[in-house]
Amino acid sequence: MNSGEDVNDNLSRAEHLLAKAADGGAVLAALPEFFPLLCADEQKKLAIKEDDNRGPIQDFLAAAAARHKMYIAGGSLPIDAGDGRVFSTCPLYAPNGDRVARYDKMHLFRFADKVDETRTIAPGKNVVAVDTPLGRVGLAICYDLRFAELFRAMNSPDIIIIPSAFLPETGQAHWRVLLQARAIENLAHIIAPAQCGTHPGGRKTFGDSLIVDGWGRILAAADKDEQVIFADINSEERQAQRTQLPALSHRLIV
Repeated sequence: MNSGEDVNDNLSRAEHLLAKAADGGAVLAALPEFFPLLCADEQKKLAIKEDDNRGPIQDFLAAAAARHKMYIAGGSLPIDAGDGRVFSTCPLYAPNGDRVARYDKMHLFRFADKVDETRTIAPGKNVVAVDTPLGRVGLAICYDLRFAELFRAMNSPDIIIIPSAFLPETGQAHWRVLLQARAIENLAHIIAPAQCGTHPGGRKTFGDSLIVDGWGRILAAADKDEQVIFADINSEERQAQRTQLPALSHRLIV
């Protein structure tokens, strides 16, 4: 997505994209980091914060999951942290509209003098992975991608979802290699929906949404425009890879 600062417009465009995913046969869809609002003014996310499990953005995601009868990972949205800041929260909704997992971004990004998330975002404390009919699904957000130990702590996830809004500088240098490394290390599929383009106030994001398999192969990639990408996730092939290369069972440090 290329989200702006009009929440209603962002939700409308998210619904359009989710409907395209459902029409294309998706059973799991994922939105990018801060899909309801993205702009240069970090304070604006505080104005749209919601209480846990209550609010129009969360209601939208729950209703969309039920309407389209698919799992939806809700990118990230601001949930009140109770200290004047918010959590950057990724919820996972089941096809009946129930929320089955909530992950709060643990690692907060600072880069030169451009971004300092600690001013408005409180760090999460818990690793989140949940067992579903699709397999064990782990949740992470953007900057978390750089911390391999987080993914090890998910206890052998089958699918990892990493909604992101990488800067062009770090995206060009590190985005693909980090995603492929995390996929290979965990022999897991990774779904990485990303923000793209230029946002209000001049903020820019890298784009390049990817779906990667546990062998590090890129199954689908977006270009620089707002769009839906698809891939078939083959659980039998993933298990065959884990049998062929049983690295997860060879770990000596746990």
